Amino acid sequence: MFPKNAWYVACTPDEISAKPLGRKICNESMVFYRSGPDGRAAALENFCPHRGAPLSLGNVVDGKLVCGYHGLEMGCDGKTIAMPGQRVRGFPAIRAYPTIERYGFVWVWPGDPALADEGRLHRLEWADNPDWAYGGGMFHINCDYRLMIDNLMDLTHETYVHATSIGQPEIDETPTTTKIEGDEVITSRHMENIMAPPFWRMALRGNQLADDVPVDRWQICRFTPPSHVLIEVGVAHAGNGGYDADAKVKASSIVVDFITPETDTSIWYFWGMARNFKPHDEALTASIREGQRKIFSEDLEMLERQQQNLLAHPDRQLLKLNIDSGGVQSRKMIDRILEAERAAAAPA
Repeated sequence: MFPKNAWYVACTPDEISAKPLGRKICNESMVFYRSGPDGRAAALENFCPHRGAPLSLGNVVDGKLVCGYHGLEMGCDGKTIAMPGQRVRGFPAIRAYPTIERYGFVWVWPGDPALADEGRLHRLEWADNPDWAYGGGMFHINCDYRLMIDNLMDLTHETYVHATSIGQPEIDETPTTTKIEGDEVITSRHMENIMAPPFWRMALRGNQLADDVPVDRWQICRFTPPSHVLIEVGVAHAGNGGYDADAKVKASSIVVDFITPETDTSIWYFWGMARNFKPHDEALTASIREGQRKIFSEDLEMLERQQQNLLAHPDRQLLKLNIDSGGVQSRKMIDRILEAERAAAAPA
């Protein structure tokens, strides 16, 4: 259903600043907390080996996770440490999951710990660059993670779902191109000499640019396994080179979409926008974040109702059009990874 030997966004650091966090990822119940004297992020199976209570209902004391039921102390390696008045060090260990805290997120590896490789977490250049600003949030959505990938790799829906913010007829009228580069699927659309929709007029004003003149607009959607989509978007005053225009005549950003499967039919969706203009303008960051929140909220009902329809009609064949090429190629890449994982796990 979803690749296991990969890094997924589990939470943001603030979510584990005070209490343990229980979260299901890839159908596995986990608890995230800060362990040890350095307070590093850790993840364990959300199951106390004493009576099966969720460890997420406990507390962190001196860097140790303490079960909220009978006080059993757990180490970040999944081994029991102590329990008041009891001998517990011989308890079998519960599962521990590799974690990385980087780029403003806590990432988890739900697959084979022996294969966890920090080098497979691709670099996010905007995340640790002072010339960029980032603002975002998280939604829980009841849909298959692949439906969200489809949604993000085909932005034609903007004309209809987001008609009052980022949608416009020229999206329908402009063809896309799709290509594969290594483990990345890239779908691009470039629109020339059009008027900017409301969200992008706001962004132009935020960058102190005229918002009532024709622009060139671009959308470059990049899927990378296991389920991440980064979209280069922007507008530039028309006739200045579009995507390649000088920064002084454009407003451009990267839409950040980290899609973490919860179950077969639900996801944790971490969304945001990174921009490289006026990075220190916190009011602009807040305004863009609120605009994005409203835009992404418009997708929720559509995706959840789509999921309900597909569950009710599992044998119905769906049409595939040229606008679906990015999603189709992304799914094929996921299928190849799943097949490789199954082959590696099969008995020799």
